[in-house]
Amino acid sequence: MKCTEIGEQLMDVAAGVEVEPQVAAHLRTCAACTERLESLQRTMTLLDEWQAPEPSPYFDSRLGARLREQEAQPRSWLMWLRKPALAAAMALLLAIGSLLYTGRGHEELTQVQPPGTPVGDLQVLDRNHDIFTNFDLLDDLTPDEGHSANP
Repeated sequence: MKCTEIGEQLMDVAAGVEVEPQVAAHLRTCAACTERLESLQRTMTLLDEWQAPEPSPYFDSRLGARLREQEAQPRSWLMWLRKPALAAAMALLLAIGSLLYTGRGHEELTQVQPPGTPVGDLQVLDRNHDIFTNFDLLDDLTPDEGHSANP
């Protein structure tokens, strides 16, 4: 067997798992693999002896107080944006809404409507904006000019 093939199984050997006879034969003949195995065994022994430090006696009470402080702080309406799923859903809704708004509603207003309908009257006013903004011209009209009386 090659050293690269043995390297994948060294953790099992270091843990005491029974291995194939070829692996054991390779370890007896290869000094580099034997050295790596011994290094792994020393590391595992150190990790077995290591004890995690105990938290201070007031850790739980301080953690609880900190959590209560965080909950008591006023929340911004933008706080929900920190949740990626909600932010993505809102962005998708805004994109779809803007596409619908700009795509469909604008086309209906740009079509010329017949006069007499509310939209048609607004379009006539829009086209004659200059005339209707200058009402002084209408004041200058005499009653005779303003009415075309048909006898």
